[in-house]
Amino acid sequence: MTDVVRMTSMSWRERWQAWPQWVGYATLGWAVAYGGFGLGCVLSGTPLFYRGDDPGPAELGWLLVGLGALAAPATQTRARALLWAACALSTVCAFGLLMDMIALMVNQTIDSGAGFAKNALGGIGAVLLAATARAGDARPATGVHPEPTPASRDVHLAACAGAAAFVPYAAMKVTWAVGGTFAGVSGEEMLAKAEENGASGLWLALASWGLDATALLAALGVFLLFGLIRPWGQVFPRWTLFLGDRRVPPWLPLTPALIGAATLAPYGVLGTGYCALATVGAVRVPPGDFPSSADALLVSWIGLGAFAVYGVALTVAARSYWLRTRRVGPNGAPRGVESGPPGYRCRTDRQGRPSDQRLRGPAG
Repeated sequence: MTDVVRMTSMSWRERWQAWPQWVGYATLGWAVAYGGFGLGCVLSGTPLFYRGDDPGPAELGWLLVGLGALAAPATQTRARALLWAACALSTVCAFGLLMDMIALMVNQTIDSGAGFAKNALGGIGAVLLAATARAGDARPATGVHPEPTPASRDVHLAACAGAAAFVPYAAMKVTWAVGGTFAGVSGEEMLAKAEENGASGLWLALASWGLDATALLAALGVFLLFGLIRPWGQVFPRWTLFLGDRRVPPWLPLTPALIGAATLAPYGVLGTGYCALATVGAVRVPPGDFPSSADALLVSWIGLGAFAVYGVALTVAARSYWLRTRRVGPNGAPRGVESGPPGYRCRTDRQGRPSDQRLRGPAG
């Protein structure tokens, strides 16, 4: 009761910083709501999982009920193995969240309201479960924020590969947007197909100007990728001085980065595996809107290959950003580690600033 009174007297900033004290209760509430949502969909016969445009059986909603039943007791016992297992399952349930958000932004519509709710709740649950699993190790924010630093050379190379992977994809999309022909399909045919599929006025307006919405989103994704590896991604521009503290909160770029990585990396990697099987003749790619299966396979290689490389690069860059923005103590160690054993030291860059490499052991 004393903790409740003390929490109510805190400011919103103080309550946020005290997240280890309340995140378990928030996760418990999510588990009950998620399980109840899944049960409601089962009883009403509402499908939650889809294979392409084909809905799966409504009975798959029992997976959400089971996930809620697994997570609820784990939040109170702080059983870390169960929490991380539930976090992984919740991430899988949120797989289509990025695609739903893109469809909502571009088409102002989604294929399934229940499916979108399942994906959104799954993403929220993954964050809450991971935070609950780490709450026991959380230390007070006694350190200081490090100065903005670039990522390591290897991370830069990964980011460049992720950006380069989108070049063929963007070129293909722009070719169609300006009325050209690629893979046996002209820009007019693609536009007519978009209208037939119910594309929004925004999508059609961009297409009329020779701009493709997905190519613009790819450019935005590349901007996010380089913001994660360069120092300018850790501070707001100078013209935003009204913000007071110019430092970018780490969750601001990490949230879209983690959503994108959790969706595009598995989607692209599994998709390129399917393309590889189709290339050697083990499976057949249906032609769909293209003249032949070969044309559909070419477009699949370009799109899924871009998602795979970019998704992996985004994962690597997000990890680097998180490591480089953690609070550090006087010796450059992570927050809460004010001193270490004799000879302890932290890996730093050439200017002596904390880098995104792992901590070294005892010196010598």
